Formats: sequence, structure tokens, C-alpha cells
Amino acid sequence: MTHELVLVAHGTRNPMGLDTITEIAAAVAEHVGAVRTAFVDVLGPNPREVLENTASSVVVVPAFLASGYHVNTDLPARVAESGHPSVTITPALGPDPVLAQIMRGRLLEVGWSPGDAVVMAAAGSSDPAARRELMHAAALLGDLVGEVHLGFVATGVPTVADIVRRLRRSGRRVFIASYLLAPGVFHTKLGQCGAHAVTEPLGAHPDLVALLAHRFTAPVGLPWTPCH
Repeated sequence: MTHELVLVAHGTRNPMGLDTITEIAAAVAEHVGAVRTAFVDVLGPNPREVLENTASSVVVVPAFLASGYHVNTDLPARVAESGHPSVTITPALGPDPVLAQIMRGRLLEVGWSPGDAVVMAAAGSSDPAARRELMHAAALLGDLVGEVHLGFVATGVPTVADIVRRLRRSGRRVFIASYLLAPGVFHTKLGQCGAHAVTEPLGAHPDLVALLAHRFTAPVGLPWTPCH
């Protein structure tokens, strides 16, 4: 059976961020065929609008690094509103060892060395399950680079800036590993936290693209059954 494939991202007004999502979707399409893109916030089309114009069964992959309101509440609500009878929503993209490997590579690119302090910077969430997932993601990175401190740039404490400030008092070099998908307001803020260097977002890294492609070709998730 042929499925329609829909990649769902947060949405951003930052042109570089939007270009990154477009690049990711295009790269995934090279692996799995045509991929449509929807956004849960800021931009359109939203998932409901995409699904309303789709007749065949659909696999929806949330391009989010942890679950939370948008993945657990917002996205299912838009799917329900569409009335589409056959939609499978896969889990969020992270945490995953693949993402930890990408972050390690990004750290090496900006000059990190073993012994340097690492702060993994996430947007954050008020959802306890999402916060546990972010802690898991930090632990996976820690398995590769040693001690990792988890900080938040939007929602939650400790903030990235506070952790960097504390670690710098020890005289160590401090590196921020950006656990963000694309450039935007949040990533820009990381450059103002006083770290020695900040990695690039995960972006359209080939391994992230392959991870998304695998989500589409081997979807793990519960088919969505609309309520009547």
C-alpha cells in the first residue's frame, strides 16, 4: 500500500530556519519519495489543511526532538479535525543515539576537546515526559563526550546562560551543544550565553535525514482513529 508522507515541523519566521526545514524535507524525499510539509505553529499549512486534501492513508512524522504539547496534543487535535480515516503518527524524532552522535560531531567541528565542559541546549518544555526525554538525550550525549549539563533556552530551568556562567567560574572552556533542529530565535540566543563556542543546529545532517526516512518507511505508532 502506498502512503502519503507528511513531515510536521514547528514553524518559524526565520528565513534560515524555514530553509533548513525545506532542505530536510527535500533530502528525506530523496530516500522515500514525495514528502509534504506541515507546521503546527507560526506558518501554514497546518496538518489539518494538508490531510483534508489527502485521500490515501498517511504517515505523519513529527520533526521534534522530544514530545510535548505540540506532539502529544496539538498534532493529534489537528489530525482529528481533518476527519481523515487513516493516519499513523510516529513518535517524536528524539531522543535517539543518532542525534547524540551528530551533536558530538558538531562539538568537534567547533573545537571541543575531552575535558571541556558541555552544555546541551534544548528549547525546553513544561511537559514532564518531554523533560525526561531531554534528560535522556543529554545522557546519550554524555555517553560519548563525558559529563553533560542540560540547559533550556525557552522553557524551564536551569537556563543555558545560568549553567554557562557557573561553569566558566571554574576556568574551564564551555561549549554549547545545540539540541535544536534549525536556526531561529532560540539558536540565536545561545550565541549570547557567553560560551567558548556554540555548535550549529542539527539541521539537514545526513544521519538525521536517514533517521527521518526510516520513520517514514518503518513507522512505529498507533494509527489515528477519529472520534465520531
